[in-house]
Amino acid sequence: MALPPEKISELRQIIHNKLTQMDVHSRIRDAVSETMEESRTSDRGSGAVGEEQVLESLRQRGIIDEILSEMSFEEEPSRDVRRPTKPATHFVDREDRIKTSTPAKKAAIDPTRRHLYLQVKGGKAFLEHLQEPEPLPGQVGPTFTLHVLFRGQRFRSKPVPCACDPDIQEGFLLELHSKGSGEAAQMADPTSLLSICDPVHLVLIKTDVAGDTALLTSHYLEWRHVLGAQDGYINTAVELMGVGTESKVPVGVLDVRLEILPHPVHTLAPDVITTQMNLEQSRRAERERLFLVYAKQWWREFLQIRGNNSNRLVKIFAQDENATNRPVCSFVRPLQAGRLLDTPRQASRFISLLTYEKASTVGGGPRAEQWCTMHAFLCRNKGDCEDHSVLLCSLLLGFGLDAYVCVGTKTNNTAHTWVLTLGMDGEATFWESLTGHRYSHQPINPDDPPAVEQPRLQYPYRSVGCVFNHQVFYANSQPTDSVEVCHFNFTDESRWKAMSEEAIKSVCGEGTLPLGPVFPPLCASLFDPGLLSADLELELRLLVTEHRKDLGLTTVWDNELSYLLTPALAAYEQERTTGHISGNKEFQQAIRRAVPDGHTFKGFPIQFLHRNARRAFAGCLRSPVCEEIVSCRGDHVRLAVRVRVFTYPEQACAVWIMFACKYRSIL
Repeated sequence: MALPPEKISELRQIIHNKLTQMDVHSRIRDAVSETMEESRTSDRGSGAVGEEQVLESLRQRGIIDEILSEMSFEEEPSRDVRRPTKPATHFVDREDRIKTSTPAKKAAIDPTRRHLYLQVKGGKAFLEHLQEPEPLPGQVGPTFTLHVLFRGQRFRSKPVPCACDPDIQEGFLLELHSKGSGEAAQMADPTSLLSICDPVHLVLIKTDVAGDTALLTSHYLEWRHVLGAQDGYINTAVELMGVGTESKVPVGVLDVRLEILPHPVHTLAPDVITTQMNLEQSRRAERERLFLVYAKQWWREFLQIRGNNSNRLVKIFAQDENATNRPVCSFVRPLQAGRLLDTPRQASRFISLLTYEKASTVGGGPRAEQWCTMHAFLCRNKGDCEDHSVLLCSLLLGFGLDAYVCVGTKTNNTAHTWVLTLGMDGEATFWESLTGHRYSHQPINPDDPPAVEQPRLQYPYRSVGCVFNHQVFYANSQPTDSVEVCHFNFTDESRWKAMSEEAIKSVCGEGTLPLGPVFPPLCASLFDPGLLSADLELELRLLVTEHRKDLGLTTVWDNELSYLLTPALAAYEQERTTGHISGNKEFQQAIRRAVPDGHTFKGFPIQFLHRNARRAFAGCLRSPVCEEIVSCRGDHVRLAVRVRVFTYPEQACAVWIMFACKYRSIL
């Protein structure tokens, strides 16, 4: 019977901490090295060491007995005893949580405040997974993970196997008080709670065996019907719909129980709740109607400026994952990362580590366009260029920069979005959200004579149709929309046509009823970078040893040389983050001292966004340089590999790997 993933991670962390305290790693390494050396000098002379030989060597040296004596395990209570489900009051990723070695502490609950207890009691009718094959023993199959967002509070369920009736059993405790101050000693009554119009945003993610994620549904749950329940709770079936082109197709049903804690003494009449929600809906619909009327008039005025303005990419509305048209300004909101990100460039590096994937479509034709809400994008950890640009712009606004999302085309004439920031002196800087690169923009004057030297273009952008953020929207009305001659002086009405800020505020402002969910906070990484690096490095060593064994080659690892590769990997990540590199001189000096005269050194660095050692090794072997290092032949061949994992928020990480070898050439 296979252990669940969370138990495996917990057990590995306990063992790792104990071994670190006992300094066992170096003793095991010495024992393995001595065993391999004895094998090479024996009569067999093959140098190959089996697992049984290594274990026997460790037993003879008493290392295994010492480890077992130091480790102590307590028997768990019987799993047959059902414990009452407790509300989840903290955000814990049980599958990926490697960092903590102590039980997670639950947040203190203020008994003077109301909470909404959202209990998911299972799923049903996920017909697409009706024929889901049973995974083999010990194999982890595809899983469902439910993400919850409510008024800046984020939670995630533990992964459950994909099935027609998935066993999603989770409870989430959501605080109901508003963000305003002065309520510390007040218990909100049902009338006050009725004014909280934020929905609960439910996002269901499917993760396949390879670790790839897919967005299945994005649902806004109206919770205020529970305010009229005489018992203080209601049970309801929530029908989940698909996303994108499948937004009208049901995905499945969740059985949900909603409960107000503590139970209010008085309840509201159902017609009062319905009247309030209908009033909010009518107000929202009226604001949207007025904005649409204004946008149509504004567009007619823009077309009258120049005859070719209709061909420019002026994006006023965009469809979200639920195929709902929203003003593009509503996708952006200043977002502060707290202590998770320190600089705007670090934020740009973080965004570039999120996987880029175009919106999928069924059949041919032009590519589908789908602007995900920020919560859905972060839950999925992948998205299109629009999702990356919107999140980067939001973070740069949070850092106090004058940032905008640009909509235009790349040099290959494909539609693209990127981010623009303006300095106090008007200097324009482009930020490419998919790569983390920054480009300084200096417009070319087409009227200059040929003798005048023009700035060299480094950015990959061809045209720009409009720019926007959460407060403003500007359409490019210059004679040409070419980026190289474009001036980004938005106060010049002859070059940029602005939308009314009041009109934008009416549908995207802070005081308006939400058109979508509250923007989510970023979550800190739950990975231990040191432990991840060590695990990946060990797996890569085993893969290299097996690969060389298939080639009829023995493998000798140089631990000292492996360690010396660490500064190079740190410098590579620093360069990607800041644009500057340091420490190269010291790294070269260390390598020269470690490589004897007459020997040759070769190195190959590479970066990955995933943590799969086998996939990474297969990718490395596609490079002739890496293949040459891994399959190195010669005299006194010594191999080295170093892995350095740099963690970022939302489980994003940059995995740097460097293979190296030193050998004495035989001519």
